[in-house]
Amino acid sequence: MKVSDKALMKLKATVKQLSRRTRGHSVTQIITELRKSLLGWKAYFDIAEIPSPLRDLDKWIRRRLRCYILKQWGSKGYRMLRRLGVDRFLAWNTAKSAHGVWRLSGSPALTRALPNRYFRNLGLPEMATR
Repeated sequence: MKVSDKALMKLKATVKQLSRRTRGHSVTQIITELRKSLLGWKAYFDIAEIPSPLRDLDKWIRRRLRCYILKQWGSKGYRMLRRLGVDRFLAWNTAKSAHGVWRLSGSPALTRALPNRYFRNLGLPEMATR
């Protein structure tokens, strides 16, 4: 069974609404709200045996959350990246970059600072795993 494009678009719209960067909630609260939608969607489409769109969806959701966190950090970005173990040069180049938060959310610095296990520990379900 293939997951329809319409269903994926509707789920992405829900994720976008819940993870708007200007929403002002904590990441744990965002993940708690996302969890309900994601688990329901996963339970319904669990019979789909196509892991690649679900893996892409996982990556996209984590990138949205990294973007949200980076936006919340604001001018404290460099200090937060250093605190989370990113080396000085990479943290400085990321924090002082002229690029927007969406582009920076896919950067190596944020991937190191906020790895997949960080979101797993906060309770974010993975769509591609059974």
